[in-house]
Amino acid sequence: MDEFEIIRRFFTPEKTHKRVIVGVGDDSAVLRPKPGRDIVTAVDTLVAGVHFPRSMAAEDIGFRAVAVSASDIAAMGARPRWMTVAVSVGANAAGMLEGIANGIFRAGNRFGIDLVGGDTTHGSETVVSVQVTGEVKRDMAITRSGAQAGDTIYVSGYPGDAAAGLAMLDRSKPGERVRDRDDHLIRRFANPDARIRLGRCLSGVASAAIDISDGLFADLAKLLDASRVGGVMDVDRIPLSPEILETMGESDALNLALTGGDDYELCFTSNDETVVRAGKQLGVPVTKIGNVTKGGGLTCRKDGKTFEFDHSGYVHF
Repeated sequence: MDEFEIIRRFFTPEKTHKRVIVGVGDDSAVLRPKPGRDIVTAVDTLVAGVHFPRSMAAEDIGFRAVAVSASDIAAMGARPRWMTVAVSVGANAAGMLEGIANGIFRAGNRFGIDLVGGDTTHGSETVVSVQVTGEVKRDMAITRSGAQAGDTIYVSGYPGDAAAGLAMLDRSKPGERVRDRDDHLIRRFANPDARIRLGRCLSGVASAAIDISDGLFADLAKLLDASRVGGVMDVDRIPLSPEILETMGESDALNLALTGGDDYELCFTSNDETVVRAGKQLGVPVTKIGNVTKGGGLTCRKDGKTFEFDHSGYVHF
């Protein structure tokens, strides 16, 4: 099967939004954003054995690849609209390509993103790169650099679940039955829920935001550094899901929440407490976990005392 047949069979969408002027099948896509919008774009590359287990289902690989880039768009308060995809798999891997494509389209349907182009090739490892382009009202994008002393630090969802799910995947044997709580954690890793609706609600309300990919501590520290401020995080306020507590216990669950990464929840700062109510309306827990300070650096407290731990987070190189 040649590349053109692969594109025709697996990567040609049934329909696209009217703002896709030229989509899959030409040299480039032609897109038409709404008037009065700024363009926001992000790209992520996922490599087998590095960003996901080689045993992971092909459809989950495709879904996850879209979600991690869509999460970057959500952190900017923007709406994701279009994506291009580059996929590399081993030779004679039509089944793998079909599964990845199914996952890409499933994620696209969930997050409202049209596939408008891409590339396929073969290589020694499965590699999926997804570039997502979105739009936000002009001058309303949220960045990492707007936090101010006195702001409150918030986090969405339950950090640590995805890292626990990855641990479950690494430990599981082929065909082994997983418990319901373990399956919940595995799904949190394999099919992360990019917080797009929450991110859009935060536009004009959050002073700064970042999505959690490398660990809550590491990513919050990046936000504070970009804003040239400091912060205090009360780790005993970090929300931990019943599933991770039952599986890992409180100490290990807290460590995964702080350093595990792969959650793709939003960590943000704001001086407007209505963000908690907005989260409830969307069915997304939003929890206050600390405060922004004038001094540089991020300090953690537990029970009012300084809390020390290995906070290196995920290291890319």
